[in-house]
Amino acid sequence: MKRKGSTAPNYWMSFADLMSALLMVFVLLLVVVVLDYREDLAQKEEQIEEITSVKSDIIAALMQEFDNSNINLEIDPNTGAIQLATNILYDYNSSELTEEGVETLAQFIPKYLDILLQDKYRHEISTIIVEGHADNTGEYLSNLALSQERAFSVLRTIYSDDFPDFEQKEYSKKVVTANGRSSVVPIFTEVGAYDADASRRVEFLFRLKEDEKIDEIQKLVDDN
Repeated sequence: MKRKGSTAPNYWMSFADLMSALLMVFVLLLVVVVLDYREDLAQKEEQIEEITSVKSDIIAALMQEFDNSNINLEIDPNTGAIQLATNILYDYNSSELTEEGVETLAQFIPKYLDILLQDKYRHEISTIIVEGHADNTGEYLSNLALSQERAFSVLRTIYSDDFPDFEQKEYSKKVVTANGRSSVVPIFTEVGAYDADASRRVEFLFRLKEDEKIDEIQKLVDDN
């Protein structure tokens, strides 16, 4: 004699099998998603390494060229930014280049642009920036005008007919620009004291076409 409900166990076993199968499918999908994510993350990290390698190579070339030169400059080993002391280029509170300043640029510019715009790196370079900086004496706007005029005077000089010709002269016009930062990016001594002399400067910086992409990718990597 059969009892009522004797088929229930078979029903629940089928339901359990179905749930197990669904769970297995979910686990497999999760594994696929995780593997895809890891692969994508690895590709992004590889892109960062490749682009960073280009920048490191350029910085190394700049340091090799200028470390032992007689030009009074400083190179940031992390960014490749090159600082020329303002007292070499200009008289105090002036934007007109001195004779020594013109001579310094004549030594520096051809070598600097030859490195950045050689065939190996030319198509990697987005912008080369000549950036003027002032000390904190005076008001922001007057210092902004002075820093801009100093940066522009560099371009006006190197692209003039009186300046010695250099190989990258015409091509560099496509990527070189001038900018002034007033006194908002000061320089401090090792003990943290404000350095007015060092703050008065002209910097030469470069940006790669991929720099913005690096920032975006790095943010994604850091967030994850």
